[in-house]
Amino acid sequence: MQSIAFSPDGRHIISGSNDGTIRILDAVTGAAVGNPLEGHTGLVWSVAYSPDGRHIISGSADRTIRIWDAKTGAAVGNPLEGHINYVLSVAYSPDRRHIISGSDDGTIRIWDAKICAEVGNPLEGHIDWVRSVAYSPDGRYIISGSDNFTIRIWDAETGAAVGNPLEGHTSVVSSVAYSPDGRHIISGSHDRTIRIWEAKTGAAVGNPLEGDIPSVLAIAYSPDGCDITSGSDDSTIRTDAETGTAAGRPLGEHTYSVQSIEGSSDGKHIVSGSYDNTTHVLDAIPYASI
Repeated sequence: MQSIAFSPDGRHIISGSNDGTIRILDAVTGAAVGNPLEGHTGLVWSVAYSPDGRHIISGSADRTIRIWDAKTGAAVGNPLEGHINYVLSVAYSPDRRHIISGSDDGTIRIWDAKICAEVGNPLEGHIDWVRSVAYSPDGRYIISGSDNFTIRIWDAETGAAVGNPLEGHTSVVSSVAYSPDGRHIISGSHDRTIRIWEAKTGAAVGNPLEGDIPSVLAIAYSPDGCDITSGSDDSTIRTDAETGTAAGRPLGEHTYSVQSIEGSSDGKHIVSGSYDNTTHVLDAIPYASI
């Protein structure tokens, strides 16, 4: 399992799989809802819900992005085509008008979600895979994390790079995210650290968050911005965003690397997806499986 996401209302979970399908699950019972969404011809690297929960997007090794009706599971429009290699990360803009995608062709592309067409030119600047992309909460900026060890900030309207790359990691940047208030950026890396950055200046905030953890593969802020959850090669770890100290025990529910992490919009639950082909939903406090 490559990617998971909560629906905005917290009732459903979607998962993207190595078999090229997307599945919708009941968040409480774990039961499948309807049939798998089929159409991709390669593994599904990334999935996301639209902010209103009406649509699902998926990025695949078949080099395409697809849009799906979240209620019926039907494909919406034609696949979004343009990347020349795997699509590793996808995200909706907060206003639902645009979709962004990051690829191992080294580019980020912006798409019109309504007409399924590319907007402007690809965002270029990374010299290696773009593993993670995200919008700022106000939709004005895009961030990207790359195998070239850097994070970049882009103007979402013009596509221009904003400032210099954020440098400090010593290995692949696997995951990036904005804090809910848009003031900070977090990044997780194969160098076994999480870094926090000032979104406005690009300056590092404090020291890297590190400890007895393997490669950091996925990260997410809690809705209140007080906690960071990270997924790694062997477990899920909850970290306090202010002090950098571990909050609670490591969550060792999975038997293989945790590829994807997301919190519910109400902050009560965390969902994780793993290469062991399982999804776990946990209480955010006290970190127990449900």
